[in-house]
Amino acid sequence: MASVKDVARLAGVSLMTVSRAINSPEKLNAETLATVRQAIETLGYVPSLSARNIRGGHFSSKLIGVFALDTATTPFAVNMLLSLEHTARENGWNVLIINVFDTPPDSRSIDLMLSHRPDGIVFSSMELRELEIPEVLRSYPLVLSNCISSSPGVACYVSDDEEGQYQAVSQALQRGYRRPLCINLPRNSIAWKLRQQGLSRAFTEAGIPLDTVRQYDLSADDEYLETIEALKRQLGDSPATPTFDLLVCGNDRIALIAYQFLLGQGLSIPSDVAVLGFDNMIGVAELFYPPLSTVQLPYYEMGRRAALHLIENKDEPFIHKVPCPLVERMSL
Repeated sequence: MASVKDVARLAGVSLMTVSRAINSPEKLNAETLATVRQAIETLGYVPSLSARNIRGGHFSSKLIGVFALDTATTPFAVNMLLSLEHTARENGWNVLIINVFDTPPDSRSIDLMLSHRPDGIVFSSMELRELEIPEVLRSYPLVLSNCISSSPGVACYVSDDEEGQYQAVSQALQRGYRRPLCINLPRNSIAWKLRQQGLSRAFTEAGIPLDTVRQYDLSADDEYLETIEALKRQLGDSPATPTFDLLVCGNDRIALIAYQFLLGQGLSIPSDVAVLGFDNMIGVAELFYPPLSTVQLPYYEMGRRAALHLIENKDEPFIHKVPCPLVERMSL
């Protein structure tokens, strides 16, 4: 990356003149200011805000810069940022978080991040998604948390949705449930494919033919009320005698809608229908009545491992799967 000395050399001015162009442009004549700005643009120089932290001839502690996609603005994934910060502080590092709402981040967000001279960069996401990493960031130590790169050679820490779904459904089937109904995430979700693989393994091993398993995919992420329509079709005119004994939900929000409907039909959970969720929503899943058995999305662990990847300077630029354990409560 270009330095202030490079800018001064290209513009043919002193370091002080470059500093004035950045911090006090009104002190320079128009011609000199234009020359310095042209040099800055040519070199792609980003002024360093971290230089203000220099004390006693050395820099302050190292910095992890985080581009947060929905992780700071939703309650479900905030643990990822908490673990990043906790892990960084435990190791004498600091964290800078910038909320971004589109991918890739706009140039203003990128310039703001780079102006702090981060020692490493994390992209974090609430839901598993594929990201395009801007070329200007690829020269930095980089790691993704709960997202994957569209290009190879980037370390990514993601939840092992397939294995988590497989283990949870397998345990449920071992308890004797044989007539499952699945209300899934939308098909355009990366997690949908992974969890389908887990479901298929579990049903096949249990001797349940896949073509006999009733499944319904939501049409979009926010169409949770479709859960009610799917359940109505399955219950038909005899809601007191359901044709399914295990409801596998794509996430805890689907389970929440299903709970309300099933209980409203006079059914008992789990004696009439057992329910399995996915996510373990913070502060919510344990408040279901009866408390919901669900698969843990390991937000905290993904954040911790991403931070350690940078702190320990690991050279492991590939996808790392983080286990998704079953949280057993009373709905199975």
